[in-house]
Amino acid sequence: MRAVVCEGAGGVDVLRIGELEDPTPGPDEVVIDVVAAGVNRADLLQRQGFYPPPPGAPGVIGLEVSGTISAVGAEVEGWSVGDECCALLAGGGYAEKVLVPAPQVMPVPEGVDLISAAALPEAVATVWSNIFMGAHLKDGETILVHGGASGIGTMAIQLAVAHGARALCTVGSTDKMDFCTRLGADVAINYKEAEWASVVKEATNQAGADVILDIMGAKYLQDNVKSLAFDGRLVVIGMQGGTKGEVDLGRLMSRRGSITGAGLRARSVEDKGRILAEVVGHVWPLFAAKKVRPIVYRTFPLEAVAKAHETLEQSTQIGKVLLTT
Repeated sequence: MRAVVCEGAGGVDVLRIGELEDPTPGPDEVVIDVVAAGVNRADLLQRQGFYPPPPGAPGVIGLEVSGTISAVGAEVEGWSVGDECCALLAGGGYAEKVLVPAPQVMPVPEGVDLISAAALPEAVATVWSNIFMGAHLKDGETILVHGGASGIGTMAIQLAVAHGARALCTVGSTDKMDFCTRLGADVAINYKEAEWASVVKEATNQAGADVILDIMGAKYLQDNVKSLAFDGRLVVIGMQGGTKGEVDLGRLMSRRGSITGAGLRARSVEDKGRILAEVVGHVWPLFAAKKVRPIVYRTFPLEAVAKAHETLEQSTQIGKVLLTT
């Protein structure tokens, strides 16, 4: 099978198309003939040598795919050859075929085409597990989403609004502000032109946000804590602004706030399966009801993987970038 391989670590020039052996499923695994794969910031870090796959995971980049099942392990139930699906991966998505533990496979939501389904597993599972399973965002609460125009950001806004929450977001351009407000955000803040923490305070009548979904880490830590409402929950899922920062513990305690951080890749198959079961049960019906939709910025052929990575690195996209086989 064709797959993207990295010749060392570095810039997009290390990405090549190579030939690898076709995978064979174990008892509780399936093989998916990949139609499309999502491109994520974690992929860029892995290419650069900063985010190695967990033990036992494929070395090929790629954390989510959509496609058709072509082989099924002897102990797998509920899936058959020919079924269309999408899947959350620990790696291996940039290829014509990928081996996946059966609990990490999901049906394609009603109303979503097979290619666009590749934009869903990582973003939806990240948002659902962190905002709803972890931070317990409720109807009537306010959420602040940093990076509102990203794949995760656009999904977080939609799911928050669909569950009766008020969404604020930070973005880097006027076009992204307009898009996010059309998507359902009540307030979109261009962090290049305004002090976002002050705008959040003003927009919430000084109360702050009940939940903050953060991708910046250290750079935004102090302002995030200042922006929390009483009993507010700060959830850190990215560290684009650094890994180490100071926090005013007095401020955090006075607001009865909490800080958590959780990723998906290193979780166990059982844990991922539990998250995805909730996603299928609670989120997939929202796609059928047209309350939520995948946001796909651009699709590239597998051979143009370098261009896909460059597009994401430029941070001008709105929503997800995909590769097709």
